[in-house]
Amino acid sequence: MFKLHGPKRLSDIVTGDETWFPFFIIPPKRLNRMWVDERGDRPVVLRPGFQSRKRMFTVFFNYSGPLLVDILPQDTTMTATYYVQNVPSQANSAINEQRPKVSTSRTLLLNDNAGPHRARATTQSLRELGIQVLPHPA
Repeated sequence: MFKLHGPKRLSDIVTGDETWFPFFIIPPKRLNRMWVDERGDRPVVLRPGFQSRKRMFTVFFNYSGPLLVDILPQDTTMTATYYVQNVPSQANSAINEQRPKVSTSRTLLLNDNAGPHRARATTQSLRELGIQVLPHPA
């Protein structure tokens, strides 16, 4: 597929994955230290797990950098339904913007083997958009 003068090039590969990022960062305890006088109350020092929130980011990128960053709404999980309704269409638009002459006809998507990526609805949606999925090793 990637032979010299073959039908595909490495620049046709788009890869993406999800990862959790902290919603806000709590400074280390040593940065929370301060001098207080005898009459003053000690300041409250937040513990790392206290009210710590995370958000899931889905990031797609190709040879030239990030194509799409999708932030999962708070208190939801990544499901095939959310993935199909939001991610492929946004990625398709980003690919068409970046490569208008080539479009998605040459695009190869490399995802991991997560459930939402392998779901029947996802594969059908990607097929309708003309995006070929590269097999990911186990």
